[in-house]
Amino acid sequence: MRLEIDLAGDVPIYRQIRDQIVRGAASGAIAPGEQLPTVRQLAADLGVNPMTVNKAYALLKAEGMIAMNRRRGAQLCDITSRRSGLDDSSDSRALQLIAEARAKGVPKQELLTRITLLADDLYNGEGETK
Repeated sequence: MRLEIDLAGDVPIYRQIRDQIVRGAASGAIAPGEQLPTVRQLAADLGVNPMTVNKAYALLKAEGMIAMNRRRGAQLCDITSRRSGLDDSSDSRALQLIAEARAKGVPKQELLTRITLLADDLYNGEGETK
């Protein structure tokens, strides 16, 4: 697993780590049951404080994306155990994206088209219907 972190960006580093692991899981780049790097190893690889990685892993664990085990470390959960659907937090993030697009003057159809293209990229090859 290779993560690219923007140390000077506006998005907090722990959030970048979390988001890239979620995208890796969604795209199949990280397989269910796959072992993630230890907190210390990932922190060393990225050149960040271990507490930053720990915060990202804690968030992923709370979301049901990873399981933590003292002997095995962090593992990506099987997709069948994550099929709980979208929740209020998902709605809130989606609403924020829509609000930002509208505030920037992006037409609704353009936003929907871009979201559809991005979703198609992630769902490609999984047998999902459009």
